[in-house]
Amino acid sequence: MKVILVKDVEGWGTLGDIIDVKPGFARNYLIPQGFAYPATDNYVKHVQEILKQKARKLEREKEKAQKLAEQLDGIEIEIKRPVGPTGKMYGSVSSSDIVEAIKEKTGIEIDKKKIMLRNPIRDLGAYNITLRLHPEVSAKIKVHVVPEEQ
Repeated sequence: MKVILVKDVEGWGTLGDIIDVKPGFARNYLIPQGFAYPATDNYVKHVQEILKQKARKLEREKEKAQKLAEQLDGIEIEIKRPVGPTGKMYGSVSSSDIVEAIKEKTGIEIDKKKIMLRNPIRDLGAYNITLRLHPEVSAKIKVHVVPEEQ
């Protein structure tokens, strides 16, 4: 029996795939669980329309991320941190601190998960940070960690 998948089914396929399965598996599991429809012309057209809508949504998200990347690419932000008498910084600079500094400078809010920072910054200096705004779109900013005047 041929069915068209309306959800990703591990080991069988992804949304929109037309697969051939045993009739009992389709009737007793795939169709009642909402994973598939019989592969009739109407259902195939319906699933293709869902795929088109999904593609349009992904394209809109990518365009939005590109506009945001144009705004953020190349900006320089400064983060002040207290330092000890030896010049050693107290604490560290995390992705949350970078998000706050970006918001203060540009007014743009981004998710801290989009900042590609392996470990918190623990030393003074300038750092190039990558922002992953979309799987295909990224921006680079420069973060200057400077001592706080006392």
